[in-house]
Amino acid sequence: MDLKVYLKEQCTRIDAALDRFLPRETELPHSVHKAMRYSVFAGGKRVRPILMLAACQAVGGDTELAVPTACAMEMIHTYSLIHDDLPAMDDDDFRRGNPTSHKVFGEAIAILAGDALLTEAFKLTSDPRFTDGCEPSALLAVIHEIATCAGSYGMVGGQVVDMESEGRHDIDLATVQYIHTHKTGALIKASVVAGALLGGSTGQQLAAITRYGEAAGLAFQIADDILDIEGTTEEIGKDAGSDEARGKATYPAVMGLSAAKEEAQSMMDEAMNALEIFGAEADPLREIARYIVQRKN
Repeated sequence: MDLKVYLKEQCTRIDAALDRFLPRETELPHSVHKAMRYSVFAGGKRVRPILMLAACQAVGGDTELAVPTACAMEMIHTYSLIHDDLPAMDDDDFRRGNPTSHKVFGEAIAILAGDALLTEAFKLTSDPRFTDGCEPSALLAVIHEIATCAGSYGMVGGQVVDMESEGRHDIDLATVQYIHTHKTGALIKASVVAGALLGGSTGQQLAAITRYGEAAGLAFQIADDILDIEGTTEEIGKDAGSDEARGKATYPAVMGLSAAKEEAQSMMDEAMNALEIFGAEADPLREIARYIVQRKN
């Protein structure tokens, strides 16, 4: 398959759906709706929603049923970026090559835009207008999985430990792994698990997809750590070298750049092995795993 064509097609599909689902700037309150749309449409590869659709396809499901939840996942991811960029956290001026939300709209509106995106995600996922055709028990499991992976047992927990580890020289590999599997890996795992559940997966299929998500999620963040060292500001859309400058707990910082590259490759191989029970229907997941490790931005 041609991954570039696939990603472009799915990205266009997700963007069109996000445009339909997000509140319009003309609706009150204008400022927060404008800020929500600004950050959602400020770029981005839509990796998480595309992974959800690919997982749904892999188990033989109707991917159209997964589109609303895929958009909800992108809203949650965008909310996390808005808050991550705030002065109280990473204090970043640019995201994806554009000024961050708080630089454009001020800190208060940026915080509220993030809050609104998180809440809108669950409103969308539970909206009967868009979930008709989804098995109720599967939808409930999806909402539970996403909420767990987005909260203190997942992404938020990873962010907390990441912040508390910054600038420390006694951070070990287990701590870095915790940060990566929770701050980044949790939402990636939730994306593929949700896609498989909405697609009507069997127990064996769901277990395989879950293993894939865990390995691919860790590979994604290790690749990000490497890009922060080897990429340029233009390529990655934010200040290159910022992790080292802040004393972030990363794989290269703890185990060295070469070993980090080997670990990323090992995680990609693990993700591939998890898909052995699937045929060509899982090829998008396979190609995305390769892309995660080989990407330049």
